[in-house]
Amino acid sequence: MAERPAGERVKDFDEVDTGLSEEEAVAEAERCLQCTKPSCVKGCPVEIDIPAFIARVAERDFHGAASVIRENNILPAICGRVCPQEVQCEGQCILGAKGTPVRIGALERFVADRERESGIPVPRVDEPTGKRVAVVGSGPAGITAAAELARMGHAVTVYESLHEPGGVLVYGIPEFRLPKDVVRAEIDLLRRMGVTILTNHVAGSSVTVDDLLSHDAVFIGTGAGLPYFMGIPGENLPGVYSANEFLTRVNLMRADRFPEYDTPVRHAGRVVVVGGGNVAMDAARVARRLGARTTLVYRRRREDLPARQVEVRRAEEEGVEFIFCASPVRLLGDGCVEGVVCQRMEMCPTGGSGRPEPVPVEGSLFTIDADMCIVAIGQGPNPLLVRMLPGISRGERGNVLVDDEGRTAHPKVFAAGDIATGAATVILAMGGAKRAARAMDRMLRRK
Repeated sequence: MAERPAGERVKDFDEVDTGLSEEEAVAEAERCLQCTKPSCVKGCPVEIDIPAFIARVAERDFHGAASVIRENNILPAICGRVCPQEVQCEGQCILGAKGTPVRIGALERFVADRERESGIPVPRVDEPTGKRVAVVGSGPAGITAAAELARMGHAVTVYESLHEPGGVLVYGIPEFRLPKDVVRAEIDLLRRMGVTILTNHVAGSSVTVDDLLSHDAVFIGTGAGLPYFMGIPGENLPGVYSANEFLTRVNLMRADRFPEYDTPVRHAGRVVVVGGGNVAMDAARVARRLGARTTLVYRRRREDLPARQVEVRRAEEEGVEFIFCASPVRLLGDGCVEGVVCQRMEMCPTGGSGRPEPVPVEGSLFTIDADMCIVAIGQGPNPLLVRMLPGISRGERGNVLVDDEGRTAHPKVFAAGDIATGAATVILAMGGAKRAARAMDRMLRRK
């Protein structure tokens, strides 16, 4: 897929990928072998009939292709952009064994974009069942559960604490990877299916637990919004942000356009980002777009980076500097952060985790000058609502304990996505939400 030159795209927040042309999409679809036992489908957590939709693309029946996808995926334009296809559907493509797999994600995006340009048709909705369902959170899990339950004829109300629905899709993922108008179009489809979306409603506060439990069933999809910190000296200095806060200020509150918008963000000359996942890459690339010299510090090796390789490459192209096998030990500053003291690490094999473990190297301290530090070492479940719901069991990291179909210990409360699994991918959250929605439907029809 073509993408804009790094020197051009680092100056704005416009999308990096430019997408497939019609001829490129058809040519790519014609590479599909139409396997009788397609392994690509097994790699898709929401079970899209991938060979069927690709066959429609090869026939230039793009609306037909979109219909096939939407039978199992309410968010194709989003998944076509942010899913880690290289380890899911494309990772299972038989063509990848000796060459290049079919670019399933790019085809999904192409089909969804074509459909959006001409108007997305409203999916079929069953006759009303008379059952009321509350969905808490409007991220990938909440959207998917709401869509599935609405299709089944249940009256669904989504409660979202922020002023705009979308959860991590709008506050966490930058415009250059996922444009907001793409998210809004797919969420608008929910409303057209009859789902009520209430923003600025904080479940557990402005919406009480009793209000939620007055519904026939409740789905919790509040994600992982609680950032982790390093617990080192100086971490409370001004100029230190969690990645969640930094990205929310820019992505959702438009701090990059302060004072046109009310929310400010520090504009630093030198930024250090700590972490190696997709969130760390997003934070580093946003900092670059705000004009900072940006260094990303990761405690393991390059080959251990958990971020998608395509995003790592793009970050490097855009000028993000990487320091591997190093970890911050304290932050320096007199009134505001001025530097990050790091220690070199060496990788030592251990049997416990199944991967080499970083071990500090004695006498290897060094300092990076910085007037902003962004901590992107992970996040956990938001505890606000979960700790107020009666009968909910939680794991050691605060996640809601559920069975394979999203059932919690409370008979009418289900959960899926990051609140249950810990921070994971959009498509895994959607897969869990689909399984939970089916189980909720069965429970509601037995009542």
